Amino acid sequence: MVHNVIMRLTIALAAVFSFAALMGPAEVLAQEPTTVEAALQKRKAERRPILGAMVDVGVPDGLIGSVVVRPWKWLRLHGGAGNNSVSTGWRGGLALLPLGSGPCVAVEYGSYGQGDANGLVRSMTGGDFGGSPLLEKLEYQYANAHAGLEFGGKRFTFFVHGGVSRVWAQLHGSGGTLANTGADTVVRVSSDPKIKAFGSSLKVGLIIFLL
Repeated sequence: MVHNVIMRLTIALAAVFSFAALMGPAEVLAQEPTTVEAALQKRKAERRPILGAMVDVGVPDGLIGSVVVRPWKWLRLHGGAGNNSVSTGWRGGLALLPLGSGPCVAVEYGSYGQGDANGLVRSMTGGDFGGSPLLEKLEYQYANAHAGLEFGGKRFTFFVHGGVSRVWAQLHGSGGTLANTGADTVVRVSSDPKIKAFGSSLKVGLIIFLL
C-alpha cells in the first residue's frame, strides 16, 4: 500500500513538473512582445525630433520664417524667407550647441532684393522726410556672427542671439548725380554707389520641432 502511494505521488509530481516545463516558455513568449514594445516606446520618448519650423525677428534680418533640420542635438541647420518692410529676401545658416541646449553660436548669410525704403524712412522720421531716389531701389546682403542662449525642451525652443553683422548695400537711381555741393560744384558718379557697414545686431525667435 505504501508502495502504491509513493508511486502515485511520483506520477503526480512528474505531471506537475512537465506542465510547468511546458507553460514556462509560453509565458516567456507571451511577455516578450510586451517587453519589446516597452523598449520601443522608451526609445521613441527619448528620441529628439529632427524637423521643425522657426520664426525670428531682428536687425538686419527682418522677419524670417525658416525650415529647421537638427541631425544631431549639437547641430542645427536652417533656411527660409522673410520680409524687412521694404522687400522680400532669404537667409540660411547653422547653429552649434555644444551642450545640446543653452549656449549657442550661429553663423548666417542672407539677401534682400530691391525695394522702396522711402516709406519706411518716412514712418521712422514722423512724416517730414520728402523721399530720395537713392532709396527707391535699395537692396542689401548681410552676414551674421552671433552667440546667445536657448531655452526649452525637445519640441519648443526660445532663443536670444546677438553679435555682429556685415552688410553690403547698393543704392540705385542716383542718375549720375550724388550731390550738389554748391552753385558751381556738382559731384557725379559713373555707377550706383555701394555701401559696406559693420555693426552690432540682435534677434529673438522661436522654434517648434514637429517630426
